[in-house]
Order: sequence, then structure tokens, then C-alpha cells
Amino acid sequence: MSITTFTMPPKLFNLQGHRLILASKSPRRQELLKGLGFDFEVRTKEIDEDYSDALVREEIPLYLSKKKAEAFRDELKANEILITSDTVVCLGDAVFNKPETPQEAVDMILSLRGKAHEVITGVCLTSVNNQSAFTDITTVTFSNLDRSEIEFYVDVYKPFDKAGAYGIQEWIGYAGIEKIDGSYFNVVGLPTQKLYVELKKFLKL
Repeated sequence: MSITTFTMPPKLFNLQGHRLILASKSPRRQELLKGLGFDFEVRTKEIDEDYSDALVREEIPLYLSKKKAEAFRDELKANEILITSDTVVCLGDAVFNKPETPQEAVDMILSLRGKAHEVITGVCLTSVNNQSAFTDITTVTFSNLDRSEIEFYVDVYKPFDKAGAYGIQEWIGYAGIEKIDGSYFNVVGLPTQKLYVELKKFLKL
């Protein structure tokens, strides 16, 4: 297990003696949680992200965020709150996870171009005695990019760690996304505004 600690300036509200634990290797999720101004620690493990074919759309990231939490639950201390999450990209009922090859990444973006799709993130908050989970959905509309533009993006940015094979904060977001409906930060990897509200509820503030 890998552990990293982030210490931030004074916050708008304190965590009543609790400590946040972010279970994610994603530098994007780490930066987004830092943006909320909380002190937190990063703990990571290799987690099997398989899920049943019976699950659809938002059920998938919600299930995976809870599954990730279970891997840490027996290790949590009384004052710790664990944050786990997972993101998928959906075009209708088709679910796009992380591509394994450049060709798969190109094919994913070719499927998304010129259409609107949904980015769905599931987040789970877990403590020794409590657990709460939620999802957030953002609709993203791609322009009709040329194949050469898509191949350029995949070749240069290598988006193999990203659901749907793209990062909105990279070149493709600047040049290829016409509009979004919902949280921008959800597309980056973590719905920060909703997380902020849900943390307050979790702490009963």
C-alpha cells in the first residue's frame, strides 16, 4: 500500500477531528481534492475492477466505488473518512472504461465524436461506523473531429488511464468539446461541489 500526505491552508469548515483518506492514484483526483482546501492522505492499493454484466450505467461506478472502499474498511481508524470513486463514460447503454491500446482509444473517441454522451462518477464516503455513496452525471458534446485529429490526440496524450479515452483538461477538451451540461470537474474525475455538500452531510454539519 502506498501513502502520501497533503497539508493545506486553513479551511472554511473543519472536519471535527476526522482525517480524509483519498484512495486514488489519479493525480487529477488528488488535485481536485486539494482544490477544496482539505488536508488529506492518499492510500492506494491494486483493486480488481471487474463488475457484473447485469450492472448498467450509474450502477457500475457506484458499485466499483463501494468495492474499492471494502478493500480499506478493516484498516480504517475511528477518526478517518475514506473517499473512493470511479468514473465511466456512457453513450446510450454502451459503457466506455479505460482503453488498453491506442487503437481502442481511437475507436472510443470515433464513437463519441459528433454526439452527446454522459460522464458518470460514483463516490463513496466510508468511516468505521458509516457509509454514504452518490453519483454525479455530466453530459458532454463532442464536435465532429477528423480521424487524423483523434489519432494525433491519442498519439501525443496517450489517454490510457482515462475512461472514454480522453481528458477534458487536455488538447481534445480545448479543440473538440462543444459544450457540457453539469459539473466540469466531474468530467476531470471528481464532482467537487457535490462531494463538498455530501461531506458536510456525512459529518452532520
